[in-house]
Amino acid sequence: MPSISRERLRVFVDAPAFQRAVIAVITLNAIALGLETSPEFADQHATALLVTDRLIIAIFVVEILLRIAAYGKAFFRDPWNWFDLIIVGVALVPASESLSILRLFRFLRILRLISVVPGMRRVVSALFTAIPGLASILVLLLLALYIAAVIGERLFHQAAPQHFGDFSTSLFTMFTVLTVENWPQVAQDVMATEPLAWIFFAAFIVITAFFILNLLIGVIVSAMEAEVNASHWKADQAIELEQHIAVMNEIRALNERVDRLTAALPAPANTRPPEGSS
Repeated sequence: MPSISRERLRVFVDAPAFQRAVIAVITLNAIALGLETSPEFADQHATALLVTDRLIIAIFVVEILLRIAAYGKAFFRDPWNWFDLIIVGVALVPASESLSILRLFRFLRILRLISVVPGMRRVVSALFTAIPGLASILVLLLLALYIAAVIGERLFHQAAPQHFGDFSTSLFTMFTVLTVENWPQVAQDVMATEPLAWIFFAAFIVITAFFILNLLIGVIVSAMEAEVNASHWKADQAIELEQHIAVMNEIRALNERVDRLTAALPAPANTRPPEGSS
């Protein structure tokens, strides 16, 4: 494909109007998939839903082909493009009896909003960037949960066997307490026999819900801030590059004008007196 045609096609697929059209198609797909969950509506409008589904798949395929034609090999260097390509590719697999589970993957098409909407893409990119820090904090949280479940089973298995009868029950109970959902009822059941058990629950909630979970949120916020700053830095660099090019063009034009004016000036007359004159 000629470079001029590819450049025009790239401008077309990157245009805001084209992006909004893709978002509208994904939204229509989400609505259609939601309507299919109603048996009555699906039976009455089966043909319309089938035609809509096929039309949406065709639009997605055309969109992917246009982007591949616009960017060439560069298309496959972007992980988000691979994400879109896999989702659209799964939609093209025929849903036979042996592959009927693939029909459930049609709902993954809605996830294409993540790759199309820049704001959502930044959020997901920030989450992936924060995975190393999140992993450390999650390990710390699981460690605290495990230790609390072991201690709770040892201390309260007789006082409240419905909550701490064995390790698995104790682990689920402490996870419930971690979510701060209905934990007073668990604490009251234990405190009916062990009055000082509130110390255990209060310490666990302070350590996990207040400290560790807030650390988790802090890492995510820091990653989001770094991602936003990186996008702003790229935008600033692009603006500075444009300004630099504009200034250099102006300087080049001024130099050419000065050269033309210098060439147009008459040569200076020879005012030196001849030799031997007084």
